[in-house]
Amino acid sequence: MKKLVLSLTVLSLLFTGCSEEDDETTTTNGPATGEITGDITANKTYAFGNYSLKGIVRIKSGVTVTFDAGSKITANVADGVDALVVENGGKLIINGTAAEPVVFTESSQTPGSWGGIIMYGDAPIVGAGGVTTATSEDGLALPYGGTNPTHNGGSLKYVRVEYAGKKITDGTSEMNGFSFYSVGSGTVLENLVSYKGADDGYEFYGGTVSGKNLISYGNYDDSFDWQDGWRGQDNTNWYAYQVGTGNFGMEIESKSVNNSFWPKVTNITLKRAAGTLTENGAAEYDAIQFKKEGNGDYSNILIAGYTTDANAVVCRIQDASTNTNQVNGSKIKLTDVKIVGTTPQTGAGSSAFTVTFPAGQYTTSTTATGATLTNGAWSTVNGASLIQ
Repeated sequence: MKKLVLSLTVLSLLFTGCSEEDDETTTTNGPATGEITGDITANKTYAFGNYSLKGIVRIKSGVTVTFDAGSKITANVADGVDALVVENGGKLIINGTAAEPVVFTESSQTPGSWGGIIMYGDAPIVGAGGVTTATSEDGLALPYGGTNPTHNGGSLKYVRVEYAGKKITDGTSEMNGFSFYSVGSGTVLENLVSYKGADDGYEFYGGTVSGKNLISYGNYDDSFDWQDGWRGQDNTNWYAYQVGTGNFGMEIESKSVNNSFWPKVTNITLKRAAGTLTENGAAEYDAIQFKKEGNGDYSNILIAGYTTDANAVVCRIQDASTNTNQVNGSKIKLTDVKIVGTTPQTGAGSSAFTVTFPAGQYTTSTTATGATLTNGAWSTVNGASLIQ
């Protein structure tokens, strides 16, 4: 009789302790499963599990969506255009860990199969002609820009995005691994991986957000890219490894606006594997390129492998106005640069000008370490570490 009572009690606890969060999520004794699609209009937590992402999923303003550690979210190129979009006012909380990252991937494992994670905010931008608002280039045509530098779009910790970088069929719109449109400094970006996408690993469109411990691995276009007067001040430990196809390690521009502010990044590693070629044969083979008044303060930089093309340099200033206003105006600073190999230090985009940094604005080092990252499951794919 005691055994019967005990068994009934255990069964009662099991049935009352487990419930479905909603119709699209199944919670069992194992990982949860379900489909994520459409607009998310109410706060939602996705428990540890395996989910499918279908279509453009939008987290609407005022809504917080949370993913638990270890979850895997899979898109499918056969669905059309898939992406996870955080609209201005929405929040995305991803609670991955070093041992249990949250992975967003695509079933065919083909670069460029989906649109990655796209976040919008209302932090300041300075676009072409000095405008303070602009329209996104991701095919969604959403506005971005504002006056809220501390905008908070949530917290992304230990997140890996794989096989993103979707090219939209109109030929002009593109998505990246991570796209941040006027995202503010209240947003947390830590221990992120952009893996084998067909466009940029990370792109910042203005805003004030900063990123720590970022890995860009095997992305076809630029490892890191920004524009619209992005001004993040607390960036550190950026690691890029280009393999197979890759353009610039960092492409830096400011929409031809000579701003009085600039971003700061410390501890940068930019590596290029032997035999890596630029996308479609483009002349975009340098470790760092500044153009259209791009600027910034960068320190403790390790550069290796940018020797595939004989014309490659560590730092190229693409146009005369950037050279005059940013280089000569001491708005570009690269200090403690260590070059592994024989890549020349600087170069100009044309023969019309010569690049000469003011004293102290470009310095080399034999001891610079670049990014310092701790390897783990978050930075390992198919048993191989991404930190080469």
